[in-house]
Amino acid sequence: MFKRLFIAVVLLGLIVGGIVWFKFFRDEMIAQFLGGMVPPPVPVSSETVEPVTWNPGIDAIGTALSVRGVDLAIESGGLVRELRFAANDQITADQYLVQIDDDSEKAALVAAQAALTVAVAEANRALTLQERGVGAANTVESANAQVESARAQVAQVQTALDSKKLTAPFAGVIGIPQIEVGQYVTPGTIFATLQDLGSMRVDFAVPEQQITALKLGGAVSVTTEVGGFSAEGSIIAIEPRVDPNSRMVSVRAEVANTDGALFPGQFLRVRIALPTEEGVIAVPQTAVTSSLYGDTIYVIRPGETAEELKVEQVFVKLGRRSGARIEVVEGLAAGDQIVTSGQNRLSNGAKVKIDNSVVLDAPAGE
Repeated sequence: MFKRLFIAVVLLGLIVGGIVWFKFFRDEMIAQFLGGMVPPPVPVSSETVEPVTWNPGIDAIGTALSVRGVDLAIESGGLVRELRFAANDQITADQYLVQIDDDSEKAALVAAQAALTVAVAEANRALTLQERGVGAANTVESANAQVESARAQVAQVQTALDSKKLTAPFAGVIGIPQIEVGQYVTPGTIFATLQDLGSMRVDFAVPEQQITALKLGGAVSVTTEVGGFSAEGSIIAIEPRVDPNSRMVSVRAEVANTDGALFPGQFLRVRIALPTEEGVIAVPQTAVTSSLYGDTIYVIRPGETAEELKVEQVFVKLGRRSGARIEVVEGLAAGDQIVTSGQNRLSNGAKVKIDNSVVLDAPAGE
């Protein structure tokens, strides 16, 4: 029995030792295999840095306003008798739009005209009597004063009567009617909006650091988020003060709107064109990697062999932005080949393979 127990212990020790030896052998083989592996080159897209013509500009957010646009309001209260327009009608200057009940004003005008007729007759009679020597001068003066008072009364009633007939102050497109026939309205009630869409103004603001780049008559371009509208215009006004709260200066530009595609109140992207510059180093913004240590760009360098390429992480100083590209002030030179995409898998000295099957963007100025 002791012999059998001894044999079992020996066999168990051999089995356990074999398992441990196999584990160490396997780990050693895996380490040797992985240590001998060379990671394949990382595919990246690249671009050769070249000096370009830089089209600088100031970008801002603006709001469209019509050159002439008003809310039309009721001048005198009363019942609405007529509406002589429909929504989106093209209105001409002085076009008859709304009629408010004016029966009492018409009656008052007839009475005032009758009183004027009587006053004129009395004045003529007083003058005749004076010429015959039987009338006093003060009687004539009093009669003439009555005539002037009667004429003023006629003018006052005529003005009240005219205020019941509402006309367009200028030509444009009228909006949705806000009143109905038979409705009682009070003075100041807005009955529609009238907008002249022939040309538009754009109000926007720029930071105080860019005030010196602004000038009256400077070229601007505007685009909308929807509809694909774009137009060119010029700056017509610059606020002569900086808002102390926002540190922004208000600017107004005017653009053409001949097809009426732009409407008051629309959101607009505004760009103020600045003089072009030659020989600027600009790269796609996707080529820049930012971190707490600064901005870097991977530059492609020759490897140990003719076919081998590796990257060098270079710190750069950035400048202005224009569209999808950004100016590099320091760190790059013309002729450098840089990584424009795929750098999230790179580290300094990593091997790369260039794959430019996807074009990110066009160079600045095209």
